[in-house]
Amino acid sequence: MAGARIVRTIAFAAGSIGGLSGAAYGLLNGQGRRAHSIITGHSHLPLNADGVYLPDGAGPFLTSDRAALTFAMLGDSLAAGVGAECCDRLPGVLLAKGLAEEAGRPVRLVTHAISGSRTHDLAAQVDRALINPPDLALVIIGGNDVTARSRIATSAVVLAHDVGRLVAAGTTVVMATCPDLGAVQPIPQPLRELTRRFSLALARAQRRAMDLIGVTTVSLADLVSPEFQARPDELFSPDRFHPNGAGYEFAANVLLHSLCQAATRVTKRMPVAA
Repeated sequence: MAGARIVRTIAFAAGSIGGLSGAAYGLLNGQGRRAHSIITGHSHLPLNADGVYLPDGAGPFLTSDRAALTFAMLGDSLAAGVGAECCDRLPGVLLAKGLAEEAGRPVRLVTHAISGSRTHDLAAQVDRALINPPDLALVIIGGNDVTARSRIATSAVVLAHDVGRLVAAGTTVVMATCPDLGAVQPIPQPLRELTRRFSLALARAQRRAMDLIGVTTVSLADLVSPEFQARPDELFSPDRFHPNGAGYEFAANVLLHSLCQAATRVTKRMPVAA
């Protein structure tokens, strides 16, 4: 899991890139080991509740509905909903229900996101999505790029290419950029500050890449991470790295505005709902 690896890899990157002294590098490595002992990983698969949701909140239904707006979730554990206590608190479900209510039509949720994915893994998810291109997609990815020491510029180029494939297929995409991983409090200082700088730099690069292809972005670092930093006991799951149901609900409320705006553009070219 990203939470378990981040404390080791950031310390390594700081030592190799930042030119730290042996003593400083030893301090960061020691902090990484202590934080690793606090952050525990999930051993189970994320919940899944794909299907059709109605404007009254009912669902999921497996029946086909030609009037349904197809909404896809792509990315990493945050898009998959790791940490949610039940299906009703998965981010995809929360967003699908919100979209259905706002649009006044059924919404079909399809989740392609896989926990642990990096930007380079997004291509396989897009391949699956393009078998039946969704009308609307939300992409959340980047945290594992930090843990894997991926080059920020390379990640941004790969992201633009794969999101661009969705756009070319007619999918309207909203991108939630990398959250501020400095909000993960089990990571001690100064390691946490290095993590923050890396994740924020990646988020900026993601936004620039999406601007170039005309994709709407939502800054999790600006709009979501500060609340997690202020209320960690309320919004983090027991692993203290992933959100819990309340955390996903808060994030979904932030994301829903941009998704509803995108859905309005989509539904103008769709059949009228029955």
